[in-house]
Amino acid sequence: MERLLARLERKVGKYAIPNLTNYIVGGMAMVFVLGFVRHEFIAWLTLDMDAVREGQVWRLVSYLFIPRSMSPWWGVMSLFFTLFVGRSLESEWGAFKFNVYYLVGMIGTTVAAVIVGHGVGNEWLNLSLLFALATVFPDHEIMMLILPVKVKWLGLLSLAFLLYAAATGDWATRAAIACALSNYLVFFGGHWRARLRDRNVAVRQGARRAGWKESAPPAKAEGKSCAICGARQDDGADIRVCSCEKCGRPRSLCLEHARNH
Repeated sequence: MERLLARLERKVGKYAIPNLTNYIVGGMAMVFVLGFVRHEFIAWLTLDMDAVREGQVWRLVSYLFIPRSMSPWWGVMSLFFTLFVGRSLESEWGAFKFNVYYLVGMIGTTVAAVIVGHGVGNEWLNLSLLFALATVFPDHEIMMLILPVKVKWLGLLSLAFLLYAAATGDWATRAAIACALSNYLVFFGGHWRARLRDRNVAVRQGARRAGWKESAPPAKAEGKSCAICGARQDDGADIRVCSCEKCGRPRSLCLEHARNH
């Protein structure tokens, strides 16, 4: 994937939009304000393919600017969080790779709208940005209210929400989730396959080492030797333990010296 992106960037990298997240979040802020003035304004922006076929082609792009929430508190928090996630990814990847990631997600979301047959928002597309950040910077900490939280935990929490939505939703919902997250699968599928392969290799190597330890012959205990002549029990000498008064303390002696010493 990286080699393909490098070749594409050499050819069409000049067309990448720098600071793409700023434009997206700026558009969200405008829609957020206009949505308070006329709430029905939001309905004109959703990705509804029936409306697109009737000529409302702006919906192919306008759904990107629908805020996650129209609540004043959560809406503003969502804008700042989306800005943080997008800028972090672009600073790590560069404008071109981030543009491609977002574009693949847009294409997947459009396919999802065709499959579902009704309006689709940008919820799953924006969630794919969080998954990407949690994969690239798993241990990066951000402040959630007053507590520092690692991005990987936010990613896992979002994954739990996604799995719940897929489990409780219908097949159209599952198709929408899969299509909208196609960018993550394309960009990070190889990463997770490599991680799984390395883990399997480590498990097999550990089992092999454990087998070697179990099959290794037990070490022989060191045999006794005669304290006078040095004859060893390992060499076949008959070693006895003598505790006579002359020795004063127990000594190991060969049979000959045990009888005459």
